[in-house]
Amino acid sequence: MINKPLSDLNFIEGEVLLFDKPYRWTSFDLVRKVRSVIRKHLGKQKIKVGHAGTLDPLATGLLIICTGKKTKQIEKFQASEKEYIAELFLGATTPSFDLETEVDKRFDTEHITEDLITRTLSGFIGVQDQLPPSYSAKWIDGQRAYKKAHKGIEVEMKLVSVSINEIEFLAFNNPILQIRIKCSKGTYIRSLARDIGTALNSGAYLTNLRRTMSGEFQVESALKIDDFILTEAEPAIA
Repeated sequence: MINKPLSDLNFIEGEVLLFDKPYRWTSFDLVRKVRSVIRKHLGKQKIKVGHAGTLDPLATGLLIICTGKKTKQIEKFQASEKEYIAELFLGATTPSFDLETEVDKRFDTEHITEDLITRTLSGFIGVQDQLPPSYSAKWIDGQRAYKKAHKGIEVEMKLVSVSINEIEFLAFNNPILQIRIKCSKGTYIRSLARDIGTALNSGAYLTNLRRTMSGEFQVESALKIDDFILTEAEPAIA
């Protein structure tokens, strides 16, 4: 990670910046804010800024933002392995597989034990077909899937191939389950939560998600957006 004052960074030639995306911000919200700070700093209206790997608004954690010529590396960063810490609520489901929508079904959880969870999670290791949420940013007929879903329009999602490289049981305090996942590009942790609930003969939806790693980069090295904004003339990237 870069450790320089803003004045020493060459945003036109390109920089790779690590940010800890705030809760309820979209990935583009963060890109827009970073672009605004850089434009003000440079006194220029045109500067390429993009992110590598979308995070849902209800997720937090590592978001890689590239500027200038480094935006050509976005595809490479997007293809890298990701790590997440996820919290699941067992015994219920929602249409969006997370907190964005209200609970639509409830299930029993009395039969769920730590041993059952551990054995169930092991079955998700490897390459598999996953059905993305209809409340997602996938493009469907020229429109984001979530926009159709919010309008009550039925969305037909197609299976995608993903790889779960590691999945670790962290804690279980019924009905809350916490797990760590390392996975390939394109994996929807919301869908994984839904599938885990089904495999446990119950239901589940995602209540908390944090991206902790993307390729060689760790969230511990990431910058809070408020620090980036407040230190335009001071050391900005830690």
